[in-house]
Amino acid sequence: MDLSSLRPAKGAVKNKKRVGRGQGSGNGTTAGKGNNGQQSRSGYKRPIIEGGQVPVYRRLPKFGFTPIDKKPVNTVNLSQIDKWIQDGVLEKEVTVLDLKALLHASNADYFKVLGNGELTNAVKITAHAFSKSAEEKIIAAGGEAIKAFRTLEEACKVNDLSYEEALLKPKAKLVKRTKKSIKA
Repeated sequence: MDLSSLRPAKGAVKNKKRVGRGQGSGNGTTAGKGNNGQQSRSGYKRPIIEGGQVPVYRRLPKFGFTPIDKKPVNTVNLSQIDKWIQDGVLEKEVTVLDLKALLHASNADYFKVLGNGELTNAVKITAHAFSKSAEEKIIAAGGEAIKAFRTLEEACKVNDLSYEEALLKPKAKLVKRTKKSIKA
């Protein structure tokens, strides 16, 4: 063995890396120089990647929708109204203002009376809607079911009337205006 027979260990010597010679070389595009711009700055994070966790857009359900014109409706049963009358909370007349206070509702809410339970007294009830059975039971008990058309918020905005009268006044129907064609 002499100096002329010495060779480097197998795998110790590699060919020079030829950068920027296309995608197949494994060193194309940026040629080993990394990225410029947002991706080269600290704090950059690709959105939606949650590291193996199911991402939020797949966890959330994808059915149903909330209609734009949905009305907030609070319901109250006849049994509850009868209990309030027996406890002395209400008199022989139930107004929208009473329902708002007792149900902890807002001025923009509508109120519907449902027919669950019985009425023992004749009561005059003002609400935005009544179920068929509720209306029948109120009339059978000798009471009166009065339909309100506006919420308390809408009634306060009517200038000429008091809010009690404005509640009971029907809203004006919207009429679509059409352009009349001029025939020559």
